[in-house]
Amino acid sequence: MEFDLTGGEYLARAYKLLAGLVTPRPIAWVTTQDEEGRVNAAPFSFFNLLGTEPPMLGFAPGDRAPGIPKDTARNIRRSREFVVNLVDEACAGAMNLTSSDVGPDISEIELAGLHTAPSRIVKAPRIVEAPVALECTEWATLEMGENRLVVGLIHHVHVRDGILDPQTLLVNPEAFAPIGRMEVPSGYCRTHDRFDMPRPG
Repeated sequence: MEFDLTGGEYLARAYKLLAGLVTPRPIAWVTTQDEEGRVNAAPFSFFNLLGTEPPMLGFAPGDRAPGIPKDTARNIRRSREFVVNLVDEACAGAMNLTSSDVGPDISEIELAGLHTAPSRIVKAPRIVEAPVALECTEWATLEMGENRLVVGLIHHVHVRDGILDPQTLLVNPEAFAPIGRMEVPSGYCRTHDRFDMPRPG
């Protein structure tokens, strides 16, 4: 099968094609604050680490409607701060609840029965239940068509005790069970079945 995404009928179906094929994707569970201090939490699977010198990541919050940014993007535009919380199996259900399409006056944190803790660098809080939280500031937001890519600089990392070896900083796979996004509309994967493949030479 072949699909021409430069135009025509398949361009409108690019999300279904690409979001189903380019997997697994990590999930950015992003917390932000609005001008009144209300906390917004929302998951995005168009997300990944982009570099380490400086430490940076990127995620793509789609618009609520053409030209109308979602609460996450709007809050970042105002404050230039956010936290990316990572999702493991234990908090997968709560993450899914925060994807509900609710208005800015509804707290996704309360809706999902979550708790927050203050961040060290940014004003937006982190999610206590998340195994890892990355405090970020916006470096740039790039807009192309209906796409919006937020590039953030990572300033502070919170990691649940037991996940990292304190000497080597290597991850203990028995203590860290992140999930990944798979096929649309509702596919996810666990990460238990792992294997080592050392680089040659």
